[in-house]
Amino acid sequence: MGFTWHFGAVVLSLALVALVNGEDPYRFFEWNVTYGDIYPLGIKQRGILINGQFPGPEIYSVTNDNLIINVHNSLPEPFLITWNGVQQRRNSYQDGVYGTTCPIPPGKNFTYTLQVKDQIGSFFYFPSLAFHKAAGGFGAIKILSRPRIPVPFPEPAADYSVLIGDWYNLDHKRLQAILDYGHRLPNPQGLLINGRGGNDTWFTVEQGKTYRLRISNVGMQNTLNFRIQGHQMKLVEVEGTHTVQTTYDSLDVHVGQSYSVLITADQAPQDYYIVTSTRFTSKVLTSTAVLHYRNSGRQVSGPIPGGPTIQTGWSLSQARTIRTNLTASGPRPNPQGSYHYGLVNVSRTIRLSSSAAQVNGKQRYGMNGVSFIPADTPLKLADYFKIDGVFKVGSIQDNPTGQKSLYLDTAVMGADFRAFVEIVFENPENIVQSWHLDGYYFWVVGMDGGKWTPDSRKQYNLVDAVSRHTTQVYPKSWTAVYVALDNVGMWNVRSQFWTRQYLGQQFYLRVYSPVGSVRDEYPIPKNALLCGRAAGRTSR
Repeated sequence: MGFTWHFGAVVLSLALVALVNGEDPYRFFEWNVTYGDIYPLGIKQRGILINGQFPGPEIYSVTNDNLIINVHNSLPEPFLITWNGVQQRRNSYQDGVYGTTCPIPPGKNFTYTLQVKDQIGSFFYFPSLAFHKAAGGFGAIKILSRPRIPVPFPEPAADYSVLIGDWYNLDHKRLQAILDYGHRLPNPQGLLINGRGGNDTWFTVEQGKTYRLRISNVGMQNTLNFRIQGHQMKLVEVEGTHTVQTTYDSLDVHVGQSYSVLITADQAPQDYYIVTSTRFTSKVLTSTAVLHYRNSGRQVSGPIPGGPTIQTGWSLSQARTIRTNLTASGPRPNPQGSYHYGLVNVSRTIRLSSSAAQVNGKQRYGMNGVSFIPADTPLKLADYFKIDGVFKVGSIQDNPTGQKSLYLDTAVMGADFRAFVEIVFENPENIVQSWHLDGYYFWVVGMDGGKWTPDSRKQYNLVDAVSRHTTQVYPKSWTAVYVALDNVGMWNVRSQFWTRQYLGQQFYLRVYSPVGSVRDEYPIPKNALLCGRAAGRTSR
């Protein structure tokens, strides 16, 4: 009862401050994280539920809203949630990964304070600690434009979140143990659409109306193709960027990515298959949902529509058609094309090459010769309290080492605030990879097969490249991005292939300003959890 009163007092005080100061609106969420029985593939499993739900509750918000999310950890182990694509402007303390935030202890709570500052679009959250992601705990995030900001398409009749992903029917603890013993995991056993298998999820439409689907790949590793029987999809937004409105029969959604499409219910009134299937796999996994016309006269029937399977060139060609709508407004009224990223001088080039190797007889993954190992203290807290010996800036190099072997280290790369950098993700392996940068969007200026060289810049798109937070890198290929480092903090760069992330394919980018001003970075939260060598210290 005491806790309930305290949190209510916080809510009231924040609301009063907002009213007095005319701040952006506050939205409050009370979440309880538990284990519970789920049956996503028809087999009983132990899942992670939020308020009894799998997937978790959807977060609905508007640009600049303040989200106060009080998370009670009722699991018997520590827990963290990260907010995939929410930039946490000047506030990496709230990012919800172990490099920035202490885990929530069992039986305790932590209140995240997020502001979706200058953001719109489609995102999702998920558990970032251990191998919890394989048990659930994920959900959709919608950030709508403010009413006075024009959106480049009419308001849809409804706005649906569609969470797709591959899934294991093995318990997440067993999966983690396999990795901890140094072995590789089997392939996932199935695919889910909004937490369910074949035809268990329905989306109801009315004939003649147009609907928005926000499609996010929340899975563990696989690229998924998404399509709807008899209907075309008009792409309108990718991870917070309004796009050139191109129409597709199907879309490749790589793990960690989000897309918004418009569909019009312009077919005969019956039910149609919504299909997702794996790409670039020897065995194709497929799952279906149902697009249900309200006046439907017939259930889904006939063969499930097929899609592309192993064709890398097809996917690459599609990726190159996804471009920014330069005349549309983003979260602000000025057009998205107002910032001419192609005219900014690049101050630094960082080349990141992935690799896999055995270290001490166990499978590991890394970048530029380093396989990441967590420290005993979150890196952001060690940086704030100036605790020596937790990490070393420069422990990962700007360029590949050329060596096939890996070594273990808590890899941190330093970067200057307001630098404008080029990052080249190089993939010498035979799988499709997916890379994410917390705290930022980047412009995907180029991707191609073969090895990257300085001459590769001649094919860069310096006009209307899509701006997003997660990009794919095709086998034996490269992808180049531009990033304006305008967000001070400690930011996770990671593979979205979760096994690889868990086994070291990640590092932290420390974007540093020597000024120490609140204009550049917010102070450590008063309610910050302190653990490791930061335990016993005072936040503020």
